[in-house]
Amino acid sequence: MNLKGIITKGIGGFYYVEVANAIYECKARGIFRKNKISPLVGDIVEISINENAENTIDTILERKNSLIRPPVSNIDNLLIVVSTTDPKPNFYVIDKLIAIAEHKNIEPYIIISKTDLSSYAEIANNYKDAGINLIVLDNEDSYNKIKDIMKDKISAFTGNSGVGKTTLLNKLDNTLNLSTGAISDKLGRGRHTTRQAQLFRVCGGYVIDTPGFSSLDFEKVEIIKKDELPYCFREFKEYLGTCKFTSCSHVNDKGCSICEAVKDGKISQSRHNSYIQMYNQAKEIKEWEI
Repeated sequence: MNLKGIITKGIGGFYYVEVANAIYECKARGIFRKNKISPLVGDIVEISINENAENTIDTILERKNSLIRPPVSNIDNLLIVVSTTDPKPNFYVIDKLIAIAEHKNIEPYIIISKTDLSSYAEIANNYKDAGINLIVLDNEDSYNKIKDIMKDKISAFTGNSGVGKTTLLNKLDNTLNLSTGAISDKLGRGRHTTRQAQLFRVCGGYVIDTPGFSSLDFEKVEIIKKDELPYCFREFKEYLGTCKFTSCSHVNDKGCSICEAVKDGKISQSRHNSYIQMYNQAKEIKEWEI
């Protein structure tokens, strides 16, 4: 029997594929290893159910995207939880996460928490002209917006420790009853599997549970080339191709339309500072590292 489903977990060479609310334990066919392809959590796959042998993954359908660490695929949304205070927002890290999302064809959202403790004006000002979706957690409607975003999608939550990711997930789905840092415990995962990515159902979609997102590991691993970086800043797009020189780096070049837009207040200075920092890092990357 052949079925189509989604990989929700992979441990020790076994993959757990959800098909219409049933879970099938499968092994990947040898052809994948031969072609140096590893099935990933989030993959849409075709499987064979075999009565007297192991179930097998026969086909991995084309991926929308994939990440190195955590090793997951087909992510639709990246919800970056940012608190107004305790901890204060690190705009460079937020901008790096947004750039990675843009680079990987993932829709980024900034979720602003702890609005009762401090003003969120600085966060809003930084992103009001950037075309990034902002959701302020200040009423029931804001939670309903997130639920709508998550429906039928694969979503990942990220953000520094203490920003309120657990509180947010509990509010979105009160059956989770998570305590801080207890998402993995709720899913019944032992200490040997805590580094594995896993999908679990929330709000009619899937959430990726993995230390790789909560610890911001992927922000350090994913590489964006310097020539691709300007396209990862939405507010730059209308100015690209209008600079005096085609080789413009958009850092502080003469005749740069983006630098002019920053001076005119059309692009956030903070966002441009993040771009410069990322660009200078990207310049140092060697071809063999990519």
